Order: sequence, then C-alpha cells, then structure tokens
Amino acid sequence: MTGAITAGVDGTDESVAALGWAAREAVRRGLALRVVHAWRFQQYDTIGSVDRDSQERGALGLAEEAARTVAARHPDLDVSTAAPEGVPADTLAGAAADTEMLVIGSRGHGRVVGFLLGSVGRQVVAGATRPVVLVRSGDRPSDEAAGREIVVGQQGEPDDSAPALRFAFETAAARSVTVRVVRAWNLPPLFAYSPGSMKILDEAGGLVPYEESALAEAVRPWRERFPAVPVVEHLEMGSAGQVLLSVVGTAQLTVVGRRAHRSAVGARIGSVAYGMLHHAECPVAVVPHAA
Repeated sequence: MTGAITAGVDGTDESVAALGWAAREAVRRGLALRVVHAWRFQQYDTIGSVDRDSQERGALGLAEEAARTVAARHPDLDVSTAAPEGVPADTLAGAAADTEMLVIGSRGHGRVVGFLLGSVGRQVVAGATRPVVLVRSGDRPSDEAAGREIVVGQQGEPDDSAPALRFAFETAAARSVTVRVVRAWNLPPLFAYSPGSMKILDEAGGLVPYEESALAEAVRPWRERFPAVPVVEHLEMGSAGQVLLSVVGTAQLTVVGRRAHRSAVGARIGSVAYGMLHHAECPVAVVPHAA
C-alpha cells in the first residue's frame, strides 16, 4: 500500500496534530490515510481488570474515533484504521513499512527546550525504513503558508542525500513552495590533505567553489525533475546542525537524512537529525538512506 500515509495516534494533543498534518499531506498528494494505534496488553492483578479483548476493542475504538474526526474534515479522503498489538515503536514502524511515510507526534516547548523526544519516538525514527515526520502539538494549518520554505540538509555525495532531497522536492511540489537546500562545510583537518585532494581543490578553484559545485551537482537532478519548484542553494561554513538550525526559524518543514544502519549498540538517529528533532520549531522529516 505505497499510495498511503500512516499516522500514529494515541489520543494525546501531539498525535492529534500529527493526524491533522498527515491528513492534509495525504489530500495534497492524492494518497490514502492509514490511522494506526499501537498497543500492548496490560495485565493487572486486580478485581475487575480489563481483559485482552476489551483492551483491543478500546485500542481500535481510539483509532476509529480519530479516523472519524479526520474524515469529517476531509470527506473525500480515503481513511482506514488499524490497532496492531506489539511493542509500540516496532509496531508503528512495521505498519508504515508499505506506505509513503509515518507521521507521529512529539512534544516540544520552543527553541530552548525543543522536542521532548520520548523513547518510542526515538526508537521509531532510528528503526523505520520509511520517512518519519514528527509534529508538535502547536502545529497549525496556517504554518504551511506559501511564504514559508521547506529546508533540507545536503551532505556528502549526491547519492547520500538523494532520498532526503526527493522527499523535500515532492513535498514542495505538492505545496507550491520553495525548497532551500543547505550544505555546511568546514576547513578539512591538516591530515586530510593529500596530493590527490589538493589536485581536486585546485581544479575546482578552491574550497568554496568546490563546495558550491558539490551542492549544485546534488541538486541538479531534482531541479530537472521538479522544474516548477523554486530552489535556493544555501552554502555556509559551520557544523551541519548549527547551519541548519540557523535557517529553519521560518520554515514550514525541515528534512534531514539518516544513515539506515545498525551499530553494535543498535540503530542510531545521527547527530544532525537528533539536533533538529530537539530544537527545530517546525515539523521534522527524517529520511533514511543507505549507509
């Protein structure tokens, strides 16, 4: 079911905002919406405790109530529900594996405190095979005004950032807004210099022209594929996380990549994605790409 967006709901204000974001995006892209509530059976050693069947009915009822609410706002939207039982992070990621993206809520209180990314949200982002969008409770439809850009980080070679760029351009095309592609750079350490690297830099005319060329090369295929999407190529010296945070203050969405690999201590989010999730004020999309 690739022609759908999955929204994870749990009854909180954050998930209500995430559901609204997912529904609007599904309408814009002409996709269906799958509303999912992941739950685990809780056994209580008390008289009158709720049995498994009752808990399952309650979980499905929560998903169905959320679906009815969003269907009333978007009567032409194809909405389905599911309430799978299992570990929440794994269950949500699995439910979204055959859809375009997973949208979930995340608490946050501004630039200083930022997102309060709980363990479930962190595990979902780290383990999902599809893009994950995190939305805060204060998100509003008016935040998606045409004057607000979509910001996407570009790092490394063109293939490294291709999935994130694709997501950003597809979203911008659906919303008729500008994409700002941000590449950060730093002076390489002394030990990184070699005759080969010096030759490449000399041919490019120096570090800045080299970085400008690398950014342009990464963006070129997406300019060609989405000619109607306005693009700003933003090159700035500094750490990737700091440079991105400096430009997302008025963005309607930030898109970052995440290497989809597992280390000895499990799946990781990555420092740039982690920083955006904790400090960006707009929704953040984390897009996995091959290691």
